[in-house]
This record gives sequence, C-alpha cells and structure tokens, in this order.
Amino acid sequence: MSAYLMRRLLALLPTLLFASIIVFSIVRLVPGDVVDLMLSQNDISADVRSREELMQLLGLDRPMWEQYLHWIGNIVLHGDLGVSLWQGEPVLKMVMARIPVTLSLGAIALVVALSVALPIGVLSAIRQDSAADYVARSFSILMLAVPSFWLGTMVMVFPSVWWGWSPEVRYVPFRENPLQHIEQMLVPAIVLGMALSAITMRMTRTMMLEVLRQDYIRTAWAKGLNERMVILRHALRNALIPVVTLVGLQAPLLIGGAVIIEQIFALPGMGLLLLDAVHQRDYPVITGVFLVVGVAVMLINLLVDLSYGLFDPKVRHR
Repeated sequence: MSAYLMRRLLALLPTLLFASIIVFSIVRLVPGDVVDLMLSQNDISADVRSREELMQLLGLDRPMWEQYLHWIGNIVLHGDLGVSLWQGEPVLKMVMARIPVTLSLGAIALVVALSVALPIGVLSAIRQDSAADYVARSFSILMLAVPSFWLGTMVMVFPSVWWGWSPEVRYVPFRENPLQHIEQMLVPAIVLGMALSAITMRMTRTMMLEVLRQDYIRTAWAKGLNERMVILRHALRNALIPVVTLVGLQAPLLIGGAVIIEQIFALPGMGLLLLDAVHQRDYPVITGVFLVVGVAVMLINLLVDLSYGLFDPKVRHR
C-alpha cells in the first residue's frame, strides 16, 4: 500500500506542473489588463511613463516565461504563491482563510447528496417499474435539468417575498457556533448537492439492477437470507464501486459549483475570492486558487482509488 501511495503521489507532480503552466498562461490571456484597471481606479493619466513604472513595480514587464519560472520557483522552494496585486497580502494566507468555508460547503453538500441518492437509488432498483421508481427517476431528471444557480436564486428570492424569510447572510465560523454554522450552510449545500444526488441516484439504480441479476445474488436468495442482508451486504457493496468513482469524478463540479453558490449566498469562500480576483485581474490570486483547487481534486481522486479496497476485497494496491 505504501509503495502504491508513493507512486501515485509522485505521478501527481507532472500533472500539477502541466496544470500550472496552463493556468498561468490562460489567466494572462484573458481580455483586460490589471495595469489599465489600476490606472483607471486611481485616476492616473495612462501615459507611457506611469504605465511602465506600474508594470515594473508589479513585475509584469518581464517575459511570461520568466514570470512563470519565478512564480513556480517560489512555490517549490518556499511554498509561496505570490502576493495579491491589489491587497498586497500573501496569496497563501488569503486562500487558507477561505478554504474552510468552501470545504465545509462541499462536505455538507456531499453528505446531503449521498443521503438522498443512495437510499432512493436502492429503493428504485429493488422496486423496479413501481410508482416509487417512476417518481425517483422523474425527480433525478428534474434535478439534472435545473441549474444550481437558478435554484439558488429562487431559494433566495421567493421565500423572502412570500414568507419574509431569507437565509442568513452573515457568515458564522464553525468554531464560533457549530450549530448555527451547519444551519447556515445547509440551504446552500442542499442546492449544491441536488445535481450530484440526481446523477448518483441514477448510477446507484443502474448498478443495483445489474448486481441483482448476478448468480451470487440468486444463490443468496436461495439460501433463505432476508431481503435486508441480501441488499445491504451482498448487492449494495458490490454496486458501490462505480458510484464511488462517479462521486470522485464529480468533485471538480462540486468545487466549481461552489463559486456561484458562494456568490448567491454571500459565503466568503474560495469561490467568492476567485470571482473578485477575476474581476480585478489579480493574477497571483487566480493562479493560487486554481492551483489549490487542482491539488484538492487530485487528492480526492486518490482517496477514491484507495477506497476501492474497502468495498471489494479482491482489489489490492501494490
């Protein structure tokens, strides 16, 4: 296991290097220039001299490849993601302050999605073509069709108009009040987790139907085992491996969807930080956030691969 884990971690390095090159290049090709924004914000006449001085001060006067080598070198040697062009604060400090919010939102959304998807998917499979099956399938199609940003907007607008209720907009950290924190995160987490629950529900149903037709399940029924033991111990455990794989593949969408949800519900997470940085063309913050998200997604997929051994004893990591 340790050798396998070490090989997988080493394999992440070239992927991260390639991803860093893409992110570093693309954000600087986005239309608009941070220098022009700063000159307009400060009401400075955009003459050649002031522009050149500002570019030199920000380190943007050097070639892109030289900027990249300086940036990646600081990360590798010092763990330094750079300094925000606008706030002047270390990017790592800004990102670390926002990570708990996004992780909390994503974790609760994942719990909500699995709590809805697994029981309904199993019920839909064992009661195939029943009324409950048709209702579950229709619900999953509806959730796949409804965008999270639209659902979140409706949750913010209509309850406040009809009942005078709206979600809490003042963020409460978990360490300050755990119960209020979870209560505040629950509504945006449900909105974010609905799309994931829909596709996971359909995958669970499909894999359960396939497993229930296997010979060893017929043997379990023939032995006289009760339905609960057949479904939970024999069928569900073998059906979960593709479901776990799907959940791992959906992790980038879960993190990406948090960008819009945090904006709608005014949650000070990495999504809101990224949006502000894009508007301001704050290159170090944008690249720092993307790099941290990339590392998180790769680690999640590594954990998914390691979890296969828990569900299938035949899987051995060597």
